[in-house]
Amino acid sequence: MARKRTDVEDSARRRGESPQQTLDRNVDELLQETRVATAGVQFLFAFLLTLPFTQRFADLTGFQRDLYPLTLISATCAAIVFIAPVAFHRVLFRQHEKQAVVAFADRALLVGLVLLLIGIASAVLLVLDVVLGRGWAVTGCTLVTLLALALWFALPALRRGRSDR
Repeated sequence: MARKRTDVEDSARRRGESPQQTLDRNVDELLQETRVATAGVQFLFAFLLTLPFTQRFADLTGFQRDLYPLTLISATCAAIVFIAPVAFHRVLFRQHEKQAVVAFADRALLVGLVLLLIGIASAVLLVLDVVLGRGWAVTGCTLVTLLALALWFALPALRRGRSDR
């Protein structure tokens, strides 16, 4: 019985690479993507960690105080999920599990982007609610969320759908 070819083998064949070269390239690409995403979440996380220690934090409304933990937890979880492929790789280092590392990192980065979007959107909602009021905050949060959904998920999904045909 013939063995089913994997996505890695198909990709390698199309690009004129060995499966190992494809996996190495995938790891390099995922590493670069992780660096970009992690930098973004680090800035948001640092801002959120300092916020309760400012004088104005005591002046927040109940809604704003309730929104803060969601914002902090989503940014924290995004940071953990973005860093998870590093730990996964480190634990499996030299175990010939590069394909598992690539598959895990791919999923983790997508989950991390969703968590980061929640963190960004709720941070925008929180800050704009403090600065401009609820109406502007909801509008700003909605626009930021729609923009991220379009650029991060919808456009790539449309492109993928076209290339799958």
